Amino acid sequence: MTAYLITNVSVLGATPTDLLIREGVVAETGVGLTAPGAVTVDGTGLVALPGLVDLHTHLREPGREDAETVETGSRAAALGGYTAVCAMANTSPVADTAGVVEQVWRLGREAGLVDVQPIGAVTVGLAGERLAELGAMADSAARVRIFSDDGHCVADPRLMRRALEYVKAFDGIVAQHAEEPRLTEGAQMHEGEISTRLGLTGWPAVAEEAIIARDVLLAEHVGSRLHICHVSTAGSVDVLRQAKARGVQVTAEVTPHHLLLTDEKAVTYDPVYKVNPPLRTAADVAALRTALAEGVVDIVATDHAPHAVEDKECEWAYARPGMLGLETALSITLDVLGPRWDLIAERMSRTPARIAGLTEHGHDPAPGAPANLTLVDPAARRVIEPTELASRSRNTPYARMTLPGRIVATFLRGEATVLDGKAVK
Repeated sequence: MTAYLITNVSVLGATPTDLLIREGVVAETGVGLTAPGAVTVDGTGLVALPGLVDLHTHLREPGREDAETVETGSRAAALGGYTAVCAMANTSPVADTAGVVEQVWRLGREAGLVDVQPIGAVTVGLAGERLAELGAMADSAARVRIFSDDGHCVADPRLMRRALEYVKAFDGIVAQHAEEPRLTEGAQMHEGEISTRLGLTGWPAVAEEAIIARDVLLAEHVGSRLHICHVSTAGSVDVLRQAKARGVQVTAEVTPHHLLLTDEKAVTYDPVYKVNPPLRTAADVAALRTALAEGVVDIVATDHAPHAVEDKECEWAYARPGMLGLETALSITLDVLGPRWDLIAERMSRTPARIAGLTEHGHDPAPGAPANLTLVDPAARRVIEPTELASRSRNTPYARMTLPGRIVATFLRGEATVLDGKAVK
């Protein structure tokens, strides 16, 4: 393996030091280190973070390789500073069997850019009618521990209870897409003043909040672990705050776009801003930012959702919901939280790794720690050009925006996947 000596780098914003990476771990730290034969990386002005971990990524393979593949999504993740991503189950075929999750897992290993951890479906075909092969997926080579029908809500409370009970046997977790479908039929955007003015059917906040309230009660009753995907409303934050105060085993994520963008973007009718759950109000954005800083919302997750051109560059009503996120997530989080490096590491690496049970990830750069880390230039500002993104798709809401921070290098188990801002392979 290649040895790397990163010189004069600030670990989580602390006084600059040197990091020696050898044999997959951080072998030594200190000032003035020497390492004959090691590749030297100048870390002056850079901040070293534990490699980022994303609990909510859509890689589209198998089935929609025209939008993304495990390889292209992995490259986008590495360029975004990630060393591990959890791949959602809404592929074609759906990842609801041991065979499909193992396929995704092996494709990730072959790409070798990030650790790809598959998420298994809760129900067969995401249909919400009967449980998928949860135990078989957990026992597979992929060792699935998170299960989600993301894109669809597990709306049947009896089925949700059964899933929560089942995953307790192997310390699994059910990740819920909180959306009461009877309240969102035909919905096109957030229900509010702007949807009324535009004449678009609204997606009311209560459709999310009602499912979260129901599911925290079920998780409390069963004594199981629950994770809430892409929280988007102030009311959801209130429900989560109360549940955590009671000791319910619930965690939650917020996406970068729900921390930055509002439903006012819909006035352009540009389908790039169509997402599920929809962009909400400025008051919701403010509540989510506060909740993230306080830890009521535990992590930032990208909900990276690539789509082929024909699925996005069409009329709003026919466009598929979703946005790219992997290559811009750290910049958005830095913009929202500021250079609070320990907090960023907690929300984007340590906590998501802990939730997912990815024991090799989420470790601060220190002697003996696995060398999964990223180097970021906080002083850099970059203009987002969709054609320069590694993803196979181009549906970014940040096109031509200037964002803070630039990923300079990413290391996976001591091997560089990104150097000087470019993918190594």
